[in-house]
Amino acid sequence: MARVVVDVMLKPEILDPQGQAVQRALPRLGYEGIADVRQGKRFELEVEGPVDDAALARIHEMAETFLANTVIENFTVRVDS
Repeated sequence: MARVVVDVMLKPEILDPQGQAVQRALPRLGYEGIADVRQGKRFELEVEGPVDDAALARIHEMAETFLANTVIENFTVRVDS
């Protein structure tokens, strides 16, 4: 079985309150020098059969319609080696 990874992140122009909370907490925990934090989601899909262009197109469609809110999020699809 092959693994396909879909990473979903907020678009750069969308505020990320969870990322900001993490960024503010890091110095208090002794982690200095972090300028920005953005939080996202990662989906790992175990695919039965070959991961060909048709399978990747189907997964891209799934990400676009179900895994990501494309109004406020971007996503990438990649085959994990």
